[in-house]
Amino acid sequence: MTWALVIGGILLVAGLLYWQLVVAEGTYLGPRVVAFLYDLVAPTYDEIKQYDLVYEQWFLGLPLAQALETVPAPLVLDVGTGTGRLPRALLFQPAFQGRVVGLDLSRRMLAEAARRLRPYGGQVALIWQDAQTLPFPDDTFDAVTCLEVLEFTPRPRAVLKELVRVLRPGGVLLVSNRIGRDARFLPGRAFPRPVLERVLASLPLEEVQIRPWQEDYDLVWALKQGEPRGGGVRPLVEILRCPVCQHLPLLEEGRAYTCEGCGRRYPIAEDGVIELATTASGFLERIVRQER
Repeated sequence: MTWALVIGGILLVAGLLYWQLVVAEGTYLGPRVVAFLYDLVAPTYDEIKQYDLVYEQWFLGLPLAQALETVPAPLVLDVGTGTGRLPRALLFQPAFQGRVVGLDLSRRMLAEAARRLRPYGGQVALIWQDAQTLPFPDDTFDAVTCLEVLEFTPRPRAVLKELVRVLRPGGVLLVSNRIGRDARFLPGRAFPRPVLERVLASLPLEEVQIRPWQEDYDLVWALKQGEPRGGGVRPLVEILRCPVCQHLPLLEEGRAYTCEGCGRRYPIAEDGVIELATTASGFLERIVRQER
């Protein structure tokens, strides 16, 4: 009986660890753990996911570029950009002549994105920051995207509101929602479709479309309500605000942005990533800096 209890306990712990670290990817353990797990796999992440570049360009880059074709020099925010998957698919489109801002809490994923997006130069800016506090004022972007991210945030409804907040009236929202077999093991993170429809209906959105995408996700396309008034890429110094005190704008001084409101200094790393993150632990920051 004793050995049976020990073996049962081991199996239970192993099952819980598998759920927390593999299926849920650390989401119930907090953003720091999620970021740390992605840091560990960043160099091989694209190979693990086996992204098909043609598929990405056809089903993400092309329709988004077409949705923005009437907007002069559109400004796009990709939240949870990872290795720059969405920016690469969009910037590959000849019709897209705007700029993309990619944001992520995994610093090593951003390092990979910086390397892979280097050919696009000034068309891309990368920011190390949590999706729960987007460092931008209301009505800033012509499109906001967030793919395979919401289910790994502590408050996906709040993140959705943040995405819509920084979207300009008439702007395009593109997000994914986890479905399929594993979604049932993500309570409070993945939305059953009827719940998702109610959540979206509570936001200032119109022309909402939910479409199947891949085996484990739906794609949500929508427009923010209001008279369209988008277009025109604005410099980061005009739209970047302090994630701590919300002061706008930050001052660019050499290789850093400085907040006049609270005095915090946010460095621009050698790879070009703007390091706003304030939720990463000192331990994680040391690991990241040692890996550069």
